[in-house]
Amino acid sequence: MLENLKQYNIILGSKSPRRKQLLAELGIDFEVRSLEVDEVYPHDLSINLIPEYLAELKAAPFKTILSENDLLITSDTIVCLNNEVLGKPEDYKHAVEMLQKLSGKVHQVATGVCVLSSKKKVLFTSETNVRFKELSLEEIDYYISNYKPFDKAGAYGIQEWIGHIGVEQIEGSYFNVMGLPIQRLYEELSKF
Repeated sequence: MLENLKQYNIILGSKSPRRKQLLAELGIDFEVRSLEVDEVYPHDLSINLIPEYLAELKAAPFKTILSENDLLITSDTIVCLNNEVLGKPEDYKHAVEMLQKLSGKVHQVATGVCVLSSKKKVLFTSETNVRFKELSLEEIDYYISNYKPFDKAGAYGIQEWIGHIGVEQIEGSYFNVMGLPIQRLYEELSKF
């Protein structure tokens, strides 16, 4: 599948093991390279533009080093509740606060993706609605203490224990919530 990609050296510009796993499941060969970027966006930027802005920001340092046959994939995922972006928690207390905010509510997970070659750039965002049950403080404490979700937007990974016991409903791509909307990415790559 994706015979059109044979001409490219595919690069995943991410350190995320989840993104690496999801891209590998497409059955394509790729390498992982990551360049450090401050994931900062203008505070007046509309929430729906943040994921693509950050995905493109992560691609920017690669632009000068991409060769003609390189194809780069970068992405960024944000969690939003009532027009508030919940980033990565700073510490245990902050993670508790985030999960208490998400408890019993529907929130949005949006992943922006940038696919870049020397000749073409494609940007897109995938959105998923996620509903958590009412989470007890004991459940929140157990999850944070055992899974340490400090590298995850919204302080949780849907593929982990909290997702198994806490997510009542999702509308949209499950894999998007994991950090890479793999079905949409497949469609975009098939047209590249």
